[in-house]
Amino acid sequence: MSALLSAESQKKLTKTADILAVAIAVSLPWSTSATAILVGVWFFALLSVLRWKDLRREILTPAGGLPVLLVLLGVAGMLWADVTWVERWKGLDSFLKLLAIPLLLVQFRYSERGTWVFAGYFLSCVALLVVTTVVIAVPQLAAMFLHYDNVIVKNAATQSGEFVACIFGLLYLLLGTGEQKRWTWVLACTAVILAMLANIFYFSTGRTALVTILVLLVLLVIKIRNLMTIAGLLGAAIALGSIVWISSPYLRERTQAVEGEVQKYEKMNERTSTGERLEFWKKSAEFIRQTPVIGHGTGSIRVLFEKAAGGQTGAAGVAAANPHNQTLAVGIQLGVLGVAVLRAM
Repeated sequence: MSALLSAESQKKLTKTADILAVAIAVSLPWSTSATAILVGVWFFALLSVLRWKDLRREILTPAGGLPVLLVLLGVAGMLWADVTWVERWKGLDSFLKLLAIPLLLVQFRYSERGTWVFAGYFLSCVALLVVTTVVIAVPQLAAMFLHYDNVIVKNAATQSGEFVACIFGLLYLLLGTGEQKRWTWVLACTAVILAMLANIFYFSTGRTALVTILVLLVLLVIKIRNLMTIAGLLGAAIALGSIVWISSPYLRERTQAVEGEVQKYEKMNERTSTGERLEFWKKSAEFIRQTPVIGHGTGSIRVLFEKAAGGQTGAAGVAAANPHNQTLAVGIQLGVLGVAVLRAM
């Protein structure tokens, strides 16, 4: 399609598509609706300047091709799903989102604005941190805008996950910045990291984010070559973790509550957050065992959980729309074939 446009028009539309991609990144921490609208506008702006030979080249690489392969498996999975076609189309939606990956790879392969996307997302998260801090600090504002889990938009799990992504992105950059002795940037990044950690550990903890922190810390250590840097990073992490554990009753309550929720689930089948997750995962494993190779088909998750919950009470009686685990969600619908592609991706 780009061949039909003049060079000047193509340049303007390319810039527009880049700016829209930045806008999507900026909107992510704040609004699901705004993000969805911007994605639609971005798609049509990019489509007008997309060169199909570039897209074809990207799809032939593992980074661009594996998401497309998983989408194609999702489309094929609609054929053997034993649910209505409405459910099949709903199930396909989560797969179709993956098509943004090769499109973004094509878009920013030659664009100098790729870093703008990351900068926009980071600055948006910092703005969210500042606004949330102000709201928490002012009782009148807290009464008006603060949710039960101490966030102003979305939920604690989403917000803490966003902050964790920023924290480890900054830590990775700091490793290079410190070597260049750019101390002003080091201090600024350190201040942002500590502020985000404070929000996570003292106000709005997503328990999944705590696990993610440990995993990303291990991956960051593997990435580092310098033993002194590794020792310093691990020492700082242990010291910070000890201080936070001693000084944050909120964090201790959130983490220790997991054990109590598990016991209530195991002994009394009581509905708790952790108990429901365990029940979802146990049922998901059984669903995958039933059809391990190709799964139950695209869009089958909700119906399977509804059937399994029939006549049950407590946590066992909850009919989930998803198992709260991406690997299990793919495995239920597409079996080990789909999981293999997901893991490869």
